[in-house]
Amino acid sequence: MKLKRTQLINIAIILLLALYFFTPIGFHAKVYLNRLISHNPVPVAERTQEVLEDYDFKLVDAKGNRVNLMDYKGEVVFINFWATWCPPCVAEMPDLQLLYNSYGEKVTFLFIARDKEERVTNFLVKKNYDLPVYFESGFTPKSLYSGALPTTFIIGKEGNIVVAETGSADWNAESVRDLLDGLIK
Repeated sequence: MKLKRTQLINIAIILLLALYFFTPIGFHAKVYLNRLISHNPVPVAERTQEVLEDYDFKLVDAKGNRVNLMDYKGEVVFINFWATWCPPCVAEMPDLQLLYNSYGEKVTFLFIARDKEERVTNFLVKKNYDLPVYFESGFTPKSLYSGALPTTFIIGKEGNIVVAETGSADWNAESVRDLLDGLIK
């Protein structure tokens, strides 16, 4: 049975789509693509900034240490919801690590994994990341809830949600650093 040219092209397209969607090669291609299309996050306009009212957000790290967002009220807080299976999340991790390296002493970073603890631990070790990762142990405040990953919030000292960004972004951009510098003052 001899296949026509259009049939061969259709088979090739199906194979490429299968590779993209169902194999590790596809995962890495999605990560690379997200790195290419990531953008600089934009602060929420001051007049539309929501103020975080509910700081009761319980978290636990891989060692079992418990924290509550309430412990950081009055500080600049950077919250990133992510997972190891999420290509845009993985794509922005190198920039987040660089930002954390620069601001880890001045800003409270809470990287909240929506994933299995073992997978997260293995991922962090494999990639040599030392980010402070937590898992939710209570309800997420309504102002911080998003069904999409990655989602990142930057909260100012007065509780204003200054940045609410969904999707991959360049978190090590000069504009982000300028924003954090302004919030820290």
